[in-house]
Amino acid sequence: MGANWKITLSYDGADYHGWQVQPGLVTIQGTLAQGIERITGETVLPQGSGRTDAGVHALAQVASFSLAAPIPPENLQRALNRTLPSAIRILSAETVPPEFHARHSARSKWYEYRIFRGELCPPWTARYAYALHWPLHMDALHAAAEVFLGEHDFSSFAAGDPDASERAAQESPENGNVNPVREGNVREIYASSWSLHGDMLLYRVHGNGFLHHMVRNLVGTMLDAGRGQLRPGDLPGILAARDRSAAGPTAPARGLFLMRVIY
Repeated sequence: MGANWKITLSYDGADYHGWQVQPGLVTIQGTLAQGIERITGETVLPQGSGRTDAGVHALAQVASFSLAAPIPPENLQRALNRTLPSAIRILSAETVPPEFHARHSARSKWYEYRIFRGELCPPWTARYAYALHWPLHMDALHAAAEVFLGEHDFSSFAAGDPDASERAAQESPENGNVNPVREGNVREIYASSWSLHGDMLLYRVHGNGFLHHMVRNLVGTMLDAGRGQLRPGDLPGILAARDRSAAGPTAPARGLFLMRVIY
């Protein structure tokens, strides 16, 4: 009998074309699968809690997969960290019940977006933050962040996603999803706030699910509010429009981190 595995990993996504395997491109999922095969001889495709985009980072992504080979968790963790590139680290490895699935079993996620506010962004920070020296009104950013709390249709903040219909099928109860079925682009946001820590401005958001590019589109739109190009009072109308063209630009991928997945 094989075992169902859950691993938690962190990665620097700057040099990867996102999580999902793509022909001819280096991805986190593909690199992880190659590492598992080198160690066990088994071909698996680890399923992540979500598909981070090219250039997006993770402090605690979760992946699940099945292995036939018996191997102690600490040995698998150690072996993976030896064979994987230094940009990908396995924080923990454990066996879990057969019904656990990294994506389907997830209840909510925390994301963080980092903006460097200093005049000159250090080279060692530039890969992991959006350097933005424009004047910003913090009161407007705080007011804008509060608008997104609660349950809303976030169509105005979603990029076109060719995999949406596939994921909708995968999220159905018939496919073992423990989460309630969501209608279209409706998501619930539990926390949404900005904070300033020295030269680093952070946006943290916690929700039951996120659409393609949603966090980066929220950030780009709120920055427009912080610059005075729109008012926080305009945001309910942008949500109601359910039209991507009504919202602001997409913030760069390099500032986004998947912080935590809650099960």
